[in-house]
Amino acid sequence: MTFKDRHKKSVVTMEWKKSLKKYVEKKKNKVPEEQAKAEEMQMFTEMYHEWKGTDNNHHHVKLPRLYDKLPSEEEPLLLKLREESRAVFLQRRSRELLDNDELQRLWFLLDQYHTPPLVGEDQMINFEDFQKVASEAGPKCQQFFKSSVFTKLLQTDPYGRISIMQFFNYVMRKVWLHQTRIGLSLYDVAGQGYLKESDLENYILELIPTLPQLNGLEKSFYSFYVCTAVRKFFFFLDPMRKGKIKIQDILACSFLDDLLELRDEDLSKEMQESNWFSAPSALRVYGQYLNLDKDHNGMLSKEELARYGTGTLTDVFLDRVFQECLTYEGEMDYKTYLDFVLALENRKEPEALRYLFRILDVQQRGHLNVFSLNYFFRGVIKKYAAEIPAIQEQMRLHGQEPVSFQDVKDEIFDMVKPSDPLRITLDDLVNCGKGDTVVSILIDLNDFWTYENREYLVPETTDEGEI
Repeated sequence: MTFKDRHKKSVVTMEWKKSLKKYVEKKKNKVPEEQAKAEEMQMFTEMYHEWKGTDNNHHHVKLPRLYDKLPSEEEPLLLKLREESRAVFLQRRSRELLDNDELQRLWFLLDQYHTPPLVGEDQMINFEDFQKVASEAGPKCQQFFKSSVFTKLLQTDPYGRISIMQFFNYVMRKVWLHQTRIGLSLYDVAGQGYLKESDLENYILELIPTLPQLNGLEKSFYSFYVCTAVRKFFFFLDPMRKGKIKIQDILACSFLDDLLELRDEDLSKEMQESNWFSAPSALRVYGQYLNLDKDHNGMLSKEELARYGTGTLTDVFLDRVFQECLTYEGEMDYKTYLDFVLALENRKEPEALRYLFRILDVQQRGHLNVFSLNYFFRGVIKKYAAEIPAIQEQMRLHGQEPVSFQDVKDEIFDMVKPSDPLRITLDDLVNCGKGDTVVSILIDLNDFWTYENREYLVPETTDEGEI
């Protein structure tokens, strides 16, 4: 911005402040309410046209700008104007969606115009009757009655029909997506299609009372529940740690479906246990954190974290975790612990492998080489010799050879098949499909031993089945 532009902007801002001051003074003098509202509207209208570069007839008085910078906190009127404009826009978009009565009417029309014969209990409809429904369904429904939609839902019906239930579910899904997008957009403070961590926290906090499966949570636990839920979104959808997530990405992933699944009052125990957002799952993760925190200071030291799971994570790996992850005076807080748990519980996922690869890349070169593998292998062997010498003795009694780094290294490279035979990149680890196995045998003694003895752990079988 040139000096001239800055000067012009400061003059405009001063004029607005003067106008606002006059308006406030008139309010103090008890100007009639209708007159005050009219003056307020006129003031906002003039400011709006001056800001957009138009006159009262909406004619441009200067070339339009390709980009308008977001108003700053020093421009409260522009911020308020932008906020109100977004609210009006979202309300208009919400009114364009089908409500329950309109959805019910659509179902009745589909039922009325279905095309016989039935396929089991499923009603079908051909394209001609599909168009008849479209003509009576109303303007809001027209976006769903395109030939492209009919073609997508067309399967192997010999009469060229589609399932009414599949079509209706498609409409319901679309409506739900739009409703959810509008709901999330209300929390998008910047209005640019992203949610920051605080935005998503507010969304989930206000969502809790609408989820029957969370009715048993004490309000004192809400903040920990929200933190637990939000971390999953940011761990998987913000791998570069930018601090914001696209609303579009939130809608595209399955996490929101899992969260809203808690509206089901009859959700089975098995479904709750496998759902990260359920009350039992959140209490499990937080309970583990409290159990690890032996000195009850609200943080975890490396020694405390070493007891995680089966207590078989290697010291070398834990050292690297505390080197690479955010800690406070050498101790880990709950949020950092959640990232750690999400990585270890989802080792097959690319985002989890990215997290673990950063820890394994001890030389910070963007790849794993023989040195890196040997660095973690020695950590496994050290823990192996210290904790289970009896197993080593049993292996010798069974004629097994001592564990050799060369053998482990060759097996890892055979599993990964990297493009460069001397180094393994993150892409190699993700694309090979066995990245979770590679990581596990380098960081966890139990997983290493299981992998090394996989042939002896497989049950013997005969032609008649297991012995």
